[in-house]
Formats: sequence, C-alpha cells, structure tokens
Amino acid sequence: MSVRFNSVDVDGLELFYREAGNQARPTVLLLHGFPSASHMFRDLIPQLEDGYHIVASDLPGFGMTEQPARDNFTYTFENLAHVIDRFTEVLGLNKFALYVFDYGAPVGFRLAVKHPERITAIVTQNGNTYLEGLSEAFAPVQAYWKEPTKANRDALRGFLAPQTTLFQYTHGVADPSLVSPDGRNLDDFYLARAGNDEIQLDLLLDYQSNVALYGTIQAYLREHQPPVLAVWGKNDPFFIPPGAEAFKRDVPSADIRFVDSGHFALETHAHEIGAAMREFLGKHIG
Repeated sequence: MSVRFNSVDVDGLELFYREAGNQARPTVLLLHGFPSASHMFRDLIPQLEDGYHIVASDLPGFGMTEQPARDNFTYTFENLAHVIDRFTEVLGLNKFALYVFDYGAPVGFRLAVKHPERITAIVTQNGNTYLEGLSEAFAPVQAYWKEPTKANRDALRGFLAPQTTLFQYTHGVADPSLVSPDGRNLDDFYLARAGNDEIQLDLLLDYQSNVALYGTIQAYLREHQPPVLAVWGKNDPFFIPPGAEAFKRDVPSADIRFVDSGHFALETHAHEIGAAMREFLGKHIG
C-alpha cells in the first residue's frame, strides 16, 4: 500500500489530506494538533493502512490546506470543526473512528457530539477534554482569555517561535536525538507564512470555547459510551496524565495507556502507539 496525497474543495475551501488503505475497510480519521499538520502521522499511517482506510486532513490555516484571510474566515474551533464535518461528508465518510491529538481533540469531539452515530471509536493521544488535564503552562493563555488586550495577545507570540516548537517536540523525551528535526522544521515553515501568526493567536483566544464545551463532551461520552483508547505521552508539559485518567470517569471501559514521551509522542513512540491502536481497533471495529 502507499499514501495518496490529495486536495478537495470543501464549500470553496481547498483542503489537503492524506489517504491510505482500502476504502472498503473501516475508516480512521486522524486529526492533528498545533502547530503541526497531517505530516505528524507519517510514521503511524504505515502501521494502520493494511487493516484500515486512513484519512488525515490538514486543518484550515495549517499545513497544505488553504489559509483564507481572517477577513474571509473566522478562525474558531467551531468553524474548524464545521469544515472537517463537511470534509467527511464530501468524502462520503459515513462512519469512522477518530484519532485526536491536541487541537484535533476539540475538533473531533465536536464531530462526535454532533454526529454520535457516525463515531465507531475514539483514540485520544494527548487530546484533552477535562479540566484536570490542563497544566500550569496554560496560565498565559488563560490570562489572555480573561483580558483579551493587545499586551496579553503579544505576550503569547512566543508560543509561535521556533524555540517553542522545539520545546514541544523534545520536552519530556529521554533521548532528544530520537526526534527527527523534519517535523518541527516543517511546522516552523508553516507558522512563518504571512498572516499565520494572527490566525494562531485567534485560535489561542478561542481555545476557551473548548474548555467551556468540556461538560457537553463528557455528557456525550457518558451517554454514548464509545470505545475509548487514551494513549498519552506522560511527560507532556501541556496536557498532563490526569486528563487521560479522567476518561474512565465517563467511559469506565476506557483503555488508558502511557508512554515515556512528551507532547508529540508519535515522534518517539509511533510503533508502540500503532500497536496499541491495532489491538484496540481490532477489538472494537474489526
């Protein structure tokens, strides 16, 4: 098998995606996080494509997907979720398992709340939806939520700097030499595009809408009891292990696993995460 790289028009927006595997098999939709894109799944997709139909899109403003101007597109997580919702409909994905990471979590969980009948299983890799999963690293962002001043907005520009990307990729990793520079350098390339800084700051401001939605997402989990695998880089400085363990509160059957890595756990533990996914998906969706 091989990965196919395509773009599709979603209501006038050109959306890039990777696709692999047999379309007749169960679909797994992979949703990336900040500041990355679908290239973060480059080591995971080959481990899944023999058994599943894999689709991984780039969110608007990220990766190879079109970056519409802020005057023409409001960068909120609700809008990102709407685009991905329409993307699944354009591709004819009627049922699918979700893999959510970081920003992919509020996007994916919005889809699950809106279309519970479409979701066959959920794999969350450092994709948080519980207050106890938020670390103190969010304090500067929370200050911006409380007072959305220019000073507080500018204080967050460091989140977009190359040294922060490097920190996200390597913090909590026992041997940083195992982390390829390719992923973070590509992320920095996309972040450096004209206007992308303001897009990312808009999304950091809107992240408060995700926290406000936690109760709704938890109610969805309690009511529908989707199969859940929470596989967490236990040294993540942003989304800490209690956020993974909290899934058991709403889905008692949830499978909680930790790997000795940081935020971008796929960079060092793609084989372990892929094996856990094959076991989990094989049990629940065939």
